[in-house]
This record gives sequence, C-alpha cells and structure tokens, in this order.
Amino acid sequence: MNRFALARREAAFCLLLTLLYFFAWYGTAYFIPLQLELWGLPLWFLLSCMVMPLLFILLCALMVNRLFVEIPLDTHSPSGKESPHES
Repeated sequence: MNRFALARREAAFCLLLTLLYFFAWYGTAYFIPLQLELWGLPLWFLLSCMVMPLLFILLCALMVNRLFVEIPLDTHSPSGKESPHES
C-alpha cells in the first residue's frame, strides 16, 4: 500500500472517530434527563464533559498504536542520488 492510500485510510479512521465522538457527546448532553445526578453533578454534564473526553482520548491513543503505520517521509532514492529539489 502506498503512502497516499495509507494517509487516506488513516484520515478516514480519524473522521470516523470524530463523528463517533460528536454523536456520543450530543447523545449524552441532550438525551439524558436533567433530573439524574451523580456526586452532586448532573449526569449529562458528567458524561459529556468528563467521561466522554477521557474515553475518546483512550480510543484515539489505541487507534494511533494499532491502526496507524509508520512510513518514511523522505524521498531519497535507493541509489543514494539526491533529487534536484533538495538542498
């Protein structure tokens, strides 16, 4: 797989995780009844502003560790000759 296909795949995973975060945040912020509380805080606030960001930081770290591939960014040719655009 070339580096552009890998970059496209990784961007798709990032977009998917971002959309999942948005819908999870929206759901916890707007669909949980206001009367529910935990430790004196409204449950919607606790979930959408404290728990959800921590969960998605963990998911982001797992995504980077498991799905992203390290690729060389240099454009050196194997013969060792420099391209005319490098200084």
